[in-house]
Amino acid sequence: MKILSYNVNGIRSAMSKGLVEWLKIVNPDVVCFQEIKAMKEQLQPELFEAIGYTYHYWFSAKKKGYSGVAILSKIKPNHVEYGTGIASMDDEGRNLRLDFDGFSVMSLYLPSGTNDLRLQHKFDYMDLFQDYINALKKQIPNLIILGDYNICHEEIDIHNPKGLSNVSGFLPVERKWIGAFIDSGFIDSFRYFNQEPNNYTWWSYRANSRNNNKGWRLDYAMVSQPLKDKMQRSIILSDAVHSDHCPILLEIAS
Repeated sequence: MKILSYNVNGIRSAMSKGLVEWLKIVNPDVVCFQEIKAMKEQLQPELFEAIGYTYHYWFSAKKKGYSGVAILSKIKPNHVEYGTGIASMDDEGRNLRLDFDGFSVMSLYLPSGTNDLRLQHKFDYMDLFQDYINALKKQIPNLIILGDYNICHEEIDIHNPKGLSNVSGFLPVERKWIGAFIDSGFIDSFRYFNQEPNNYTWWSYRANSRNNNKGWRLDYAMVSQPLKDKMQRSIILSDAVHSDHCPILLEIAS
């Protein structure tokens, strides 16, 4: 099974840049979107249905044009879970989960810390999310959480680790959190297969950052430990240019 995750930074904009045609070529079985920035009624889901995604689920933020996640699937899920049941997380449309036979897939969009207020919200979300996942894993041990975590874990995951050490996304407290999240029972699937530097998933629109590969690896496919032997491949698809992020792809034996 091929599972793709993509922060599209506005799905309508990404679709205008050929997202649907690109998905048809890559042909994943399940697609997790983040930052869709749209309500379902503003979209054209029939375009995704036409390329095989019969099942599509959208969880938008209450604030129009902001945040939001979605999952498209060629396979009918057994259950769909919108949000976490925690209002401070769910009002911004940041978590959506589909349960299949053998495992569950979650699309996650963790907040960024653009100012002091949002940084505190991010910290609160991180703590709430860890507690939520700790409880969820007792019910669903085979869990795959894909999406934009808005954190670089190690120095290898960012182009200028010294210069950016005091910037949200690479703060020591954020790095410690994502390390502890992994240690709580997850595998950073990309790093499981690839230890090479200069592999990023987000680039600023400023200063020609993408062409110069001055990026950050913010997007992850975290796989719970019981699924370790089913992982086959985890890659970054850096040639996709529908967004300031690029997609990641996980292949797992179903």
